[in-house]
Amino acid sequence: MENKWTLSPSRQLTEEEKNNVWKKPTSHIESNAELRICEAVKHNWNMDEMKITNILLEGDAGSGKTQLAKALSADFGLPYTKVTCFADMDKSDILGSILPVLKTDSEDHSIAYEYYPSEIVRAYENGWILEIQEPTVIRDAAVLMALNSALELDGSINLPNRIAHRHPDFIAVITTNRGYNGCRPLNEALRDRVQHAEKMDLPPIEVMMQRAAAKTGCLNNPLLHVFAKTIMMLDRTAKANAMKGVAGMRSYFFWVDAVLQNCDALLALYHKVIYKISTDPDEIALLEQSMSQHNTLAEVEAVASKQGNENGEVLEL
Repeated sequence: MENKWTLSPSRQLTEEEKNNVWKKPTSHIESNAELRICEAVKHNWNMDEMKITNILLEGDAGSGKTQLAKALSADFGLPYTKVTCFADMDKSDILGSILPVLKTDSEDHSIAYEYYPSEIVRAYENGWILEIQEPTVIRDAAVLMALNSALELDGSINLPNRIAHRHPDFIAVITTNRGYNGCRPLNEALRDRVQHAEKMDLPPIEVMMQRAAAKTGCLNNPLLHVFAKTIMMLDRTAKANAMKGVAGMRSYFFWVDAVLQNCDALLALYHKVIYKISTDPDEIALLEQSMSQHNTLAEVEAVASKQGNENGEVLEL
């Protein structure tokens, strides 16, 4: 059965491209953001200047930005790839590089120079979904300018050996953490080239529970509820106190899974959640104070004790 969101049903993918189209796991649950993006992109796909090809997912770590970018690959039937930006990126990371190659098919073993495209260029020319992770960290303005130019709807990239033209199926999904202290804001020109943006937060508790049940197989709804409520409370506390770490969905999944493996719930809380937020004693004290004020520890102990009775022996991490 054909996916109703497929953008180019007549397109023939290579075997390599087919392998790079993301396959949704059985635990994947479609979010409102995913459906919103699919509807918007599909509706505007053949509208020339109104086409949506640059998408921004901005939010907290662990809010599901990369998962959503991959899900769009499955929805649209396009290969997925990614590039993770870093502070000292230079133009070669955008454009590719000309590198020396030793010729082994001639007697003189001479050196030749060949152009090797970047992952950005490969996605750009072949019409893939490209996740651009954290462009906010790039320091070189020239690199940002090259990236901005590439994201124009009718854009092109001046390569060392030719001009690369944007494939009509190319979609850029920019994923970036919401600005914490010390982080630079997303470049204005880059933001302006985005045609659809989503504010990514932790989902509602009910959705968190559904996803954790699908991921871990846990059917203990009271435990899933209390753990999700704890994650949200710790995340709010971390933000309010400008802590670098966050409590997100990954922490939630692994905390639930640890308890299913008969680990002590409170010990697992520290190793799967709190120490991911911070290992600073003063910041841990603030998190513990918040848990005490919200009576969190007692609730965790209560639901975990019931789960422990069902599982049998409880192990220490």
